[in-house]
Amino acid sequence: MTVALAQKGMQVEREKMVQVCFRGVLVGWFRTDLVLNDKVILELKTARTIDPLPEAQLLNDLKSTKYEVGLLFKFGPGPQFRRLRRDNEYKVPAPAAFPAEDRA
Repeated sequence: MTVALAQKGMQVEREKMVQVCFRGVLVGWFRTDLVLNDKVILELKTARTIDPLPEAQLLNDLKSTKYEVGLLFKFGPGPQFRRLRRDNEYKVPAPAAFPAEDRA
């Protein structure tokens, strides 16, 4: 997937470390599957169907990070995807919660 996206001219970061904030306070870090153009979290799963658990996990990732859009891709029999969105205006801001640079 990373090769196909890069060939389309998109910036793809694999296993990017991303800040996690709660009520505007940095509480930790997590590693994404992929981040596309520093705007979209892509979560990749292999299963028969999209379970509610990975969908809820991606929504929580969006709530606790600077990212507003997430895509959940399910590979296997009958590929599926879900697009989730969480606007930053609904998140609690903090002065240093989302600096321009993430942890490497």
